[in-house]
Amino acid sequence: MTHMAPLETARGFAPPSVTQFSVFLDNKVGKLFELLTTFDEHRTCQICALSVHEASDHAVVRLVTSDAPAARDILRSHGLAFSEMDVLVIELINGLTLSRMCLYLLGAEINIRFSYPVMLRPNGTPTIALAVDDPVLAGQILRRKNFRLLGEADLPKPAA
Repeated sequence: MTHMAPLETARGFAPPSVTQFSVFLDNKVGKLFELLTTFDEHRTCQICALSVHEASDHAVVRLVTSDAPAARDILRSHGLAFSEMDVLVIELINGLTLSRMCLYLLGAEINIRFSYPVMLRPNGTPTIALAVDDPVLAGQILRRKNFRLLGEADLPKPAA
């Protein structure tokens, strides 16, 4: 497995992160299926994590993929409205738990905006996508507490 070297910032350390796409869909039968099949047709980019939030007239589908530039091209080529943000992808290893992760972030007064599980886990261990209000500080804290943070290069790639 390849790990990207952490980037240096003015604050010292930038944790690895991945791009999350928030895709805006009409809340109609079949729209999620259409979105998912657009990725199935492009064998170089697969969906690793998915979360759907619906309202009466629209849905927001949050995606983490194995290849952010390819995902961006797929979404644009299909005329889908989307936004992007970086999220932390955290592997729960060596007996570390979600509650312990939350405790460490709470101790630093870091707000968790949302989270969802990663379906395609590179090492078969529980893995979560996490959006926080201060990803640099959260990454520093979680790394010090022995959580493994993953970057896009660590996510499973489609079989050739």
